[in-house]
Amino acid sequence: MRKELAQKYNHLDIEKDKYQKWVDKGYFTAGDISKKPYSLVIPPPNVTGKLHLGHAWDNTLQDIAIRYQRLLGKDALYLPGMDHAGIATQAKVDERLREQGISRYDLGREGFLNKSWEWKEEYASHIRAQWEKLGISVDYSRERFTLDEGLNKAVNKVFVDLYNDGLIYRGYRIINWDVQAQTALSNIEVEHKEIEGNFYTFEYTVEETGDKLAVSTTRPETMFGDVCIVVHPDDVRYQHLIGKHAINPANGDVLPIIADDYIDIEFGTGVMKCTPAHDPNDYEIGKRHHLEMPICMNPDGTMNELAHQFAGLDRFEARKQLVAYIKENGKLISIEKHIHSVGHSERTGVIVEPYLSDQWFVKMQPLAQEVLKFQETDPIKFYPERFSHTFNQWLENIEDWTISRQLWWGHRIPAWFHNETQEVYVGETAPKDSENWTQDPDVLDTWFSSALWPFSTLGWPEQTPDLERYYPTDLLVTGYDIIFFWVARMAFQGRYFTGTKPFKDVLMHGLIRDEHGRKMSKSLGNGVDPMDVIEEFGVDALRYFLTTNSTPGQDMRYVPEKVEASWNFINKIWNASRFVNMHTSDQVYDIEKATLSMVDRHIIHQFNRTLDEVNRNMDKYEYALVGNTLQRFVWDDFCSWYIELSKSGLQSEDETVVYATKATLAYMLKNIVKVLHPLMPFVTEEIYQSMPGSLESINLETWPSMMQIDTDGLEQVTFMIDAISAIRELRVQYDVKPSKPLTAQLLNNKDKDYEFDAVLKAMFESMARVAIGTITENPVKQPIQGGSIILLQDELVDQEALLVKLNAEKERLEAEISRGEKMLANQNFIAKAPAAKVEAEQAKLDEYRRQLDVVLGQLN
Repeated sequence: MRKELAQKYNHLDIEKDKYQKWVDKGYFTAGDISKKPYSLVIPPPNVTGKLHLGHAWDNTLQDIAIRYQRLLGKDALYLPGMDHAGIATQAKVDERLREQGISRYDLGREGFLNKSWEWKEEYASHIRAQWEKLGISVDYSRERFTLDEGLNKAVNKVFVDLYNDGLIYRGYRIINWDVQAQTALSNIEVEHKEIEGNFYTFEYTVEETGDKLAVSTTRPETMFGDVCIVVHPDDVRYQHLIGKHAINPANGDVLPIIADDYIDIEFGTGVMKCTPAHDPNDYEIGKRHHLEMPICMNPDGTMNELAHQFAGLDRFEARKQLVAYIKENGKLISIEKHIHSVGHSERTGVIVEPYLSDQWFVKMQPLAQEVLKFQETDPIKFYPERFSHTFNQWLENIEDWTISRQLWWGHRIPAWFHNETQEVYVGETAPKDSENWTQDPDVLDTWFSSALWPFSTLGWPEQTPDLERYYPTDLLVTGYDIIFFWVARMAFQGRYFTGTKPFKDVLMHGLIRDEHGRKMSKSLGNGVDPMDVIEEFGVDALRYFLTTNSTPGQDMRYVPEKVEASWNFINKIWNASRFVNMHTSDQVYDIEKATLSMVDRHIIHQFNRTLDEVNRNMDKYEYALVGNTLQRFVWDDFCSWYIELSKSGLQSEDETVVYATKATLAYMLKNIVKVLHPLMPFVTEEIYQSMPGSLESINLETWPSMMQIDTDGLEQVTFMIDAISAIRELRVQYDVKPSKPLTAQLLNNKDKDYEFDAVLKAMFESMARVAIGTITENPVKQPIQGGSIILLQDELVDQEALLVKLNAEKERLEAEISRGEKMLANQNFIAKAPAAKVEAEQAKLDEYRRQLDVVLGQLN
């Protein structure tokens, strides 16, 4: 017995318990070597919290791709996993410890790592529960974590190989420093924001001559790290001062005045202070002139002993007090408001400090060039294609990557320093005499391990069967906001270590914003929990909304009414499925043996055309077009028309007609749920199980193929549908009841009587409530595709009601005309009223007279 569908669609009941059955049955487990492989890896969510709407969108797009490929008969691997998210997770664990009144230093490194692993397990279970709610068909038997043993082995090998190949080096350079997390950041982990600051100008006195120099800065607190004053060698204003010395008003230090052509003569006063340890441009000047590079700030953003009486103060408090001190000493020239771009930590939000630090770096130019070379011959294809230009442009202008992080949570850098000689040893395992060596305490940037994700998750560096079968992966789905963070890094690591691209295609999507177009954030309070949406509308409705409301590469607005509209569409499918099931039996209908009517063949033809369009857009990842195409077909062609037209076939006394109609209904419904399955897996499974002859699960089904049918005469069905629609619209327009019989004449596009199939003619007359005849007087003609329809005006219009209406209008117009004539005949009004008022009244009178003529003409 087939499963009976509930009378009403209830997403809570339908989406309950299915997912775990699918997992237990192994429907998502890859490995059928008799099939062609297809693979994609999940962009691993951070174990820092719950999934948001952006994750839901990302995962939905991936799941559509993988379910589609399974239905096409592929051995489809959707590999799940999570990211340890170094800075973000450490910050969360630190916060939890602070709430408990302790710090990581109280626990020590091992104790802190134990707490971090506990955090990981807690939030990993949340994420898996949300994956289940979203219905994503991942292969849990292959789940990975960026800090698991296998990935650590891959990370160590990559680091060692790059180091031995001269592509990883250690050195002192200006880096981005997060004073809250107390770690280095790479350039792309810094968000630049326009903020209002101050432009401070101070007076420096030249020691030898007494000249006064005006020197400006936005960061006075760094003056304790100044080593010189710089002017342009061609600046005639200051050439006589080159080689002399100026006194620093912050601390009285005597600073040499040097020349460097970096200085812009036209900017400001043309005089610049130089702080090599706290500014990237000053650092380059310092290298060119072999200057000292003193650091005046502690890693936590407080001032060190070089700041004298300001030591221990936060950098911004020190700035405030130092400016007051210089003003008190008469050396402050001006403070001007200044809007400038300031770097903020992408993870903690604090203002980033340019900081001279000893760090590990990847030499990026050779790696980027290798990817760019292959983008010309064996490219990664981007959808939309415009992101290929963005990708290439970034690689062409790439800078070296700071990969060391001053954290405890992450992949420990596989480098050791000799306790006595400070010799550096880099290896996948510790040196043999490990007691004489100390391992670098730093860990690697999270993205260093994430960059290996497509191949490390498949077992690399071991040559595993999975690596051989599923790599390169077929598709990566991700947001455009991490094209530099992640996509580019996977590309160069994949190319360098595996000799090929890590994925063939990249589907880029945008960000989810609120209905007003604003970015979702805690501060605005406009974030939306996808689990709340699923509770209210169901995951199928959420997935369908996410699928159909944005094109690749574009942002999407979350509009609750549109999610509700998606629910309504699913409800429409549900009710149509109930109709089909109520009018078919438990038998399996063989549509190949059915004698199909023209109407049956028409809906199959429409489905073939729809399927062709869907196939083309599925292959281009245009899922919004897929969803909208399917909705038009299901709602209009199938539900609104074929189901209505099928009632004639179901009521026929000819059993061959009845059988063909039932076979077509069953055939169409099964194919509809199969093509909708990737978009809305739960409701399609429920409907599929209600149909006779179904497999154990829709997950085992195959994608529909086009049924070859005779298309001769099908344009008559289209004409009939258009004619019925036009007649119904005219009934509304003329306020004619649907039940009132009318006379209609149908013309082809040559204005000859349309030749109808006898069955269709009878169906048309019944559904349109018309009798086909010839109309010669008072016609109302309505063009439609392929011809036109003519109705009799006298039948559309109730003559008695029209007469009453026209007489009432005649009386109203006559009254208005009488009023207007009296007003314009009043000489007092004409004399006192403005000319414009008089003209307006005359115009109204003329219009009333015109309207009265029309009414009188209709009455006569």
